[in-house]
Amino acid sequence: MIIEPLVKWGITHPKKIFQIDGFGAILSALLLGVVLVRLERFFGIPVSTLYLLAALPCLFALYDFYCYFRVNEKIGRFLTGIAIANLAYCALSIGLAIYHRSVITYLGWIYILGEIGIVSILAILELKVAKHH
Repeated sequence: MIIEPLVKWGITHPKKIFQIDGFGAILSALLLGVVLVRLERFFGIPVSTLYLLAALPCLFALYDFYCYFRVNEKIGRFLTGIAIANLAYCALSIGLAIYHRSVITYLGWIYILGEIGIVSILAILELKVAKHH
């Protein structure tokens, strides 16, 4: 399975996971808060929902970069923290998508499900690496 080599790499480079998560969070915030807002008619996700979903990754990025630059002990706890936050974000995303299902287009569903897939895989990696620290 592809995740096992990533877990081995993550165990030896746990702080890099915060960096990857942080840059991914910034990308999510830009896509949701700028790109999808401008293309709302193609994705169907209401602008207010996009802004809410964009704000959370901004907070996650702050956490990630704080951990990357400042945390040297108990890294496992901090990895578990961001993993839980990421999984909660996925649950919120799917919940909001279901709530707005009548207006979200196929492109909107593809985006939401794709993001949930990527963030979930990252959260699983974070949890597995956290077990070793």
